[in-house]
Amino acid sequence: MNALRKIDVRFSMDDFGTGYSSLAYLTQLPLDQLKIDQSFIRNIGVKPADAVIVQTIIGMGNNLGMEVIAEGVETEEQRSFLALHHCPLFQGYLFAKPVPIKEFEVLLTQNIK
Repeated sequence: MNALRKIDVRFSMDDFGTGYSSLAYLTQLPLDQLKIDQSFIRNIGVKPADAVIVQTIIGMGNNLGMEVIAEGVETEEQRSFLALHHCPLFQGYLFAKPVPIKEFEVLLTQNIK
């Protein structure tokens, strides 16, 4: 990973907070980005504990100099909460549903003009 990083390959830890993600990886691996698992994002405004976990992951990532991206953002309430807590990067159905590559390329050209 360190050799790849030297040629500008960037690494993201996906689904952070679940499964095999570990706090130890944050200091042992050359990570550039944390992606907060959508299971936590889904519960913003529903489960206070999940909102605290999201805030903690954002703070930790920001303090470690990493980008933080939220997965599974589906509502404006979720997006607003994340932005308020200094998470400026989002992905999810609030913005667009997955599309075939050809359709995606058309969308890209429309947004460039």
